Amino acid sequence: MQSSLAIQTLMLLVGLLVSSSVHAFAPSFGVSHATTNRFTTSIYAASSDVDPQEVIGKTITVKGAVNGGYVRTCIKNEASQMRRLIGAMSPPGDDDIATIYVEGKRKMVDGFVRWCAKGTEKIGLSQELEVVEVVDEVPTGLYDGFYVKLEEKKA
Repeated sequence: MQSSLAIQTLMLLVGLLVSSSVHAFAPSFGVSHATTNRFTTSIYAASSDVDPQEVIGKTITVKGAVNGGYVRTCIKNEASQMRRLIGAMSPPGDDDIATIYVEGKRKMVDGFVRWCAKGTEKIGLSQELEVVEVVDEVPTGLYDGFYVKLEEKKA
């Protein structure tokens, strides 16, 4: 009898601990078309429907010196080697805007978005990089790695 009471008490404590634990720093980006973008941080409980291991997809629009080889290589290395994400980066164009599609585990994708948002602060880039927009997508599963698309050659 005393053993079952101890087990019930232990189960109650574990349930309380799990339901009250908090994961901080999951980004929730406010999209703004003004010159400055606002980024906020969401705090959500572990018992919510958000699973850090869930596979998700996001499209990230970045602005800055995205046509240089160094920036593109840094983005490829961070996405594929550091975070094990799959997806693609749009080919370089005449403008300074690039689109990055990534999919992978939620915690890795969110970390990659935060890495992009740091821009020139902590990435080690001398070029400018700014996140303009982040859009949640349904993961497609079409990629088997992360690819930086090259400019198409005109015949």
